[in-house]
Amino acid sequence: AGENSPVVTELLTDIKQNMEKINHHGKRADAIVKGMLQHSQTTTGNRELTDINQLIDEYIKLAFHAFRGKDPQDSANNTFNVKLQTDFDPSIEEIEVAPQEIGRVLLNVLNNAFYAVNDRKKNDPGFSPEVIVQTKKVPKGIEISVKDNGAGIPANIVGKIFQPFFTTKPTGQGTGLGLSLAYDIVKAHGGELKVETFSTEAAAQKGTRFIILLPDSR
Repeated sequence: AGENSPVVTELLTDIKQNMEKINHHGKRADAIVKGMLQHSQTTTGNRELTDINQLIDEYIKLAFHAFRGKDPQDSANNTFNVKLQTDFDPSIEEIEVAPQEIGRVLLNVLNNAFYAVNDRKKNDPGFSPEVIVQTKKVPKGIEISVKDNGAGIPANIVGKIFQPFFTTKPTGQGTGLGLSLAYDIVKAHGGELKVETFSTEAAAQKGTRFIILLPDSR
């Protein structure tokens, strides 16, 4: 039995590693399937008059705590911090939207902003993460802007980010369905979702800005 112990130990280690891989890929497959189901069920839901500024404020808090909670190490060590700035236009009136659907859009866009600044922070310890969320009344309705000072999106792929399954995140960290789902929801509301990136600018000007335009259909 003593002679077989190293072999048994090695086999048990291999089994453990294989189980971890199966668990990891199983969770990823589950996330992809859930994302595909969300795509197939995308509707504008039940619309109701909604205070967009208040909705955004609530989802900023939700997105921030959800992002910190994703990685137990980050949560325990409080390593993820970001300077959050808001600039809400007080003249904006309530508009008819499906609040939960727009909430999903905000969660996806904010999650990408937090990921971008956190990723840049890992490569530059002296970097100060910052995300700015603005709203303003425009002739067509309401414009929501989410600006981060991350590294930006390379020009050769920026046109692909709303395509299903396309992701700039490392394998296992993104399904590539979040932004495409957000795009579909905004389009279903008769709005627009656009992106501006500053990856080729000077270091102090780098970043990405997502712009959500929601029409006032009243």
